[in-house]
Amino acid sequence: MADATDIRQWLIARAGAWRAMVQDVELLRSQRHATVDEALGAVEAYRGLARDLATARRVAPNTRTTAGLEALYRQLHVLINRRPRGGLAAVRALLAFDIPNATRELRARILGMAMLMGVSAFAGWWLVATFPTLISIFASENMIEQVEQGHLWTEGMINIMPSSVLSVGILANNIVVSVLAFCAGIFLGLGTLYLIAMNGLMLGAAFAFVHQHGLARALFEFIIAHGPVELSVICIAGATGVALGESIIRPTLDSRRDSFQACAHRVAPVLQFCAVLLVGCGFIEGFISPDNRFPMASRITIGVGYWLIMWALMSGRLFAKKID
Repeated sequence: MADATDIRQWLIARAGAWRAMVQDVELLRSQRHATVDEALGAVEAYRGLARDLATARRVAPNTRTTAGLEALYRQLHVLINRRPRGGLAAVRALLAFDIPNATRELRARILGMAMLMGVSAFAGWWLVATFPTLISIFASENMIEQVEQGHLWTEGMINIMPSSVLSVGILANNIVVSVLAFCAGIFLGLGTLYLIAMNGLMLGAAFAFVHQHGLARALFEFIIAHGPVELSVICIAGATGVALGESIIRPTLDSRRDSFQACAHRVAPVLQFCAVLLVGCGFIEGFISPDNRFPMASRITIGVGYWLIMWALMSGRLFAKKID
């Protein structure tokens, strides 16, 4: 049996590690997901705690220290062996916790991207309205020619190709734009700002040009069903890109790499949700927007309704009360 001095020194030496382990356990219990490093760290802590508990039972049985270690060991055992979430439960947890948390973190950046796109759209409108020849910077010669003849470039899209093929092509284009807005954040956020500004300029320029030829209502009628969500997704993707850039410029962890990885992990659920939203946008833009059988009222209802559903899901209000 070790003497009292040795036991006291051992307890003092290990007390700091036990306190840190308690904090780590509380943190992991409060999280819905853990990274690979956190999981491996928990397993290693579990092994070390088992050795400490065996020693405490031998040198200091029936003490408060041993009882505390036993309780901590049980908590860590349950934490490591808990059932992983999957299926419908995982989807609900994603909608109730991960996506709303990431949205709250990105809220100011999303608003900033929306303002940037709005200001850029106004600038594009003013440029083309003041200097009509500048439309050649934003539109192809074929598009310009069709508008000057009194027709939108969107007319006859269903006759040219099936709606299913058109929908897939539009979906691919939307995803490419959103992924570029996200990935451009690697360039310290400047690439993302450029892409958002260019999209705004092109939108404003297009509306100014078709307005000059009396086709503004027709263009609005085409985009209103899918446009609100599609433009919002671009702004959200841009906000995630800016967040990545900020994680590199102003790292919150010990290294820029760790800060970048942590930021990417936090915003990933929002990007996954945006990909699902773009599938819906592609379906609407391929089957509904080019079809003249849908009146303006139904298009507005679809566009505004889809947009409201998007923000209701991103806020977590529809699922938060259903998750324990």
